[in-house]
Amino acid sequence: MSKFYTIGYGGRETEEFLRLLTERGVRTVVDVRLRPDRASMGVYTLARDPEKGIRGLLAKAGIGYVSLIELGNPFFEQDDWEPRYARLFESAGSLLTERLRAGVEEPFCLMCSEKSVQACHRKYIAAFLEQRGDEAEHIE
Repeated sequence: MSKFYTIGYGGRETEEFLRLLTERGVRTVVDVRLRPDRASMGVYTLARDPEKGIRGLLAKAGIGYVSLIELGNPFFEQDDWEPRYARLFESAGSLLTERLRAGVEEPFCLMCSEKSVQACHRKYIAAFLEQRGDEAEHIE
C-alpha cells in the first residue's frame, strides 16, 4: 500500500502550488488532463520546450512530470460526464492505470485543472486506486 496525492491548479499561484507539493514530499506530478497542451493558465501548459510550462516549473522544484492522457476525461464537456467516466473506470480501470503503476516515482500526485476534487474526474481515479489498497490525500 502506498500513499498518493491529488491536486488541482485552478486559481492557485505557482508558489502555493509548489509549496503544497514539496511539503508532502511529492516526487512526481502525474498530469491526468486529456489535453495538457491546452491549459488555460499558461504556466501549467505542457510546452514543447521541457524548460517551459509545467515541466519547467516542476523541474525547478526538483519534481518530475509525467503526462498520462489515457487518464484524461473524454466526457468532460458533456452534462453526464461523471457517470460516464465512472463507468469507464469500472470497465477499464486496470488498463487505464497500467502506466501509472509501472514506474512512476512515488509519492506521486495526480494533477488536473479543477481546484476542488469534487468537480474533477481525478476523484474517480483516486477511488479506483484506493480500492486497490492505496491511500489518497486530496490537496484542497
